[in-house]
Amino acid sequence: MSVLDQWLADVIEALHLDPHGFDRDLLLDLTRDVAHGVARPAAPLTAYLAGLAAGAKGGSDREMRDAVNRIRALLPSPAGETRLT
Repeated sequence: MSVLDQWLADVIEALHLDPHGFDRDLLLDLTRDVAHGVARPAAPLTAYLAGLAAGAKGGSDREMRDAVNRIRALLPSPAGETRLT
């Protein structure tokens, strides 16, 4: 197990969270896109807000994905791409 995976497992356990409601890669991709598309400091703050939104609705994987999708819709489109609404 990597240091990152162990850290996340320890934090999830310490906070008494359901590990099935956590998708590491989903959040890392979101924070990367926010850091590059908005500003670096926005990345951890956005991940926190996504967690708050998902938690307020029950904290399942579905709620986290919904929060992430809503945030992604706010991100600026890369040059040359058209965002569908």
